[in-house]
Amino acid sequence: MNDRAPRHGLDAQGIGTGAEIFWNLGTAPLVEHAVRRGEGRLAADGPLVVTTGKHTGRSAKDKYVVRDATTEDNVSWGNVNRGMSPAHFAALKADFFAEIAQREMLFVQDLYGGSQPEHRVNVRVINELAWHNLFIRTLLVRPDASELPGFTPEYTIIDLPNFRADPERHGCRSETVIAVSFTEKLILIGGTAYAGEMKKSVFGLLNYLLPADGIMPMHCSANMGANGDTAVFFGLSGTGKTTLSADASRTLIGDDEHGWSDTAVFNFEGGCYAKMINLSADAEPEIFATTRRFGTVLENVVMDPETRALDFNDNSLAENSRGAYPIEFIPNTSSQNLGPVPKNIIFLTADAFGVMPPIAKLTPEQAMYHFLSGYTAKVAGTEIGVTEPEATFSTCFGAAFMPRHPSVYGNLLKSRIAKGGVDCWLVNTGWSGGRATDPGIKRMPIKVTRALLNAALDGSLNEVEFRKDPNFGFMVPVTAPGVDSAILDPRETWADKADYDATAGKLVDQFVDNFAQFVDHVDEGVRQAAPQTKAAA
Repeated sequence: MNDRAPRHGLDAQGIGTGAEIFWNLGTAPLVEHAVRRGEGRLAADGPLVVTTGKHTGRSAKDKYVVRDATTEDNVSWGNVNRGMSPAHFAALKADFFAEIAQREMLFVQDLYGGSQPEHRVNVRVINELAWHNLFIRTLLVRPDASELPGFTPEYTIIDLPNFRADPERHGCRSETVIAVSFTEKLILIGGTAYAGEMKKSVFGLLNYLLPADGIMPMHCSANMGANGDTAVFFGLSGTGKTTLSADASRTLIGDDEHGWSDTAVFNFEGGCYAKMINLSADAEPEIFATTRRFGTVLENVVMDPETRALDFNDNSLAENSRGAYPIEFIPNTSSQNLGPVPKNIIFLTADAFGVMPPIAKLTPEQAMYHFLSGYTAKVAGTEIGVTEPEATFSTCFGAAFMPRHPSVYGNLLKSRIAKGGVDCWLVNTGWSGGRATDPGIKRMPIKVTRALLNAALDGSLNEVEFRKDPNFGFMVPVTAPGVDSAILDPRETWADKADYDATAGKLVDQFVDNFAQFVDHVDEGVRQAAPQTKAAA
């Protein structure tokens, strides 16, 4: 117990427990609890190092939305948004509450999802693990101490990694379950210690709520220049959102989840969640520095048991090793976690086939097309069962977190682009010179990507000569400041040009086939922005 307990306690929510409840603890006491309870260890320079067991990424197939009168006509049901019956959820809720009643200790945080006050949601998170409580406190927006006594939760997350679901009783497929009830405003997470499930549950919640108010929720990072020129970076995990937005020359708004209102781009979160695998001080100095800070939580990063030194190149625990840290650990961040509406939109893709150019300029119609397509490669470790890179199309660059129909988000983006006269770019942070699986083929150097982005954001890239890409029709710069022009044409980086043409043809075919599902939901301009004919092999 402490003096940060709200007046609206668990009992007011119908949650009974004899546990000692630790309300809204800060970083230091939560780290103390985690170390004392054997949940993690401190590394040499101060961060808390933890492991998440067999779940080192999201359990996408174990996520469910309760299908009832509230959601029936508002959720896009299918392989992403799987339904759970109200009866099964009632049984799951009863069993979660029974587990809580038996706990000796619980850690509770009252937090905000969203940094713009008029568009945020009050979220209460109940954890059995201290490090999970630290993680979610780090990732969401932290109220001022003066706001805590009167805090009343709108939505509640209960996360019990040691809970084991019963597929027959709970209507799920395994012992792991992530179940969301928009009617009861309750999210239950069990059977996984991967803390990212909490973060993405709040993202999914805001993706459901905000479009009804005309707010565009985005799976993107965002930063702004000295003149208030905001840029947003769309992309799936592993495409570079966190890395590219952490630029010392620009002010960071956030690294992963944002809303676009009439007046601002605002961060849903108060922290960052960066991939740690192969992290280096040379390539990503701002992020690397956070791994030397007390208050950072490192998941599945290998540590020497004696020296407590970290090895970011060792993937023996997970390819998807992660670091969670407060946003203020990055130099030059927005004090309010928000900025003006954007001047530039960047769609990031990690093209595993070596076909996409490192940067291309899009018309508004092409932007809508590529937003709905959401092409990238799944990177090993970001989801259970993904062990090799594979091509994927994830609508809105975040289909796994979008409860509503893709057209809802696509039309919101289209209207926002039209209002703001936004410049749109496609940036490939993937492979060049061949396919990712070809011997000797390396990923696009971060320094090249940064140079191209800087030229796009400062306007100098608009002054160079462009060529029309024969496969996709977008415009590709022939030269760019500070970049070897040879890398700008992906075909020229391949030793076997015929192999490139055949590979490009296959990728165009996949784009055309994938977009068939959206043809009836977009206007003629967007349809014409697609590859008009399948590329010749």
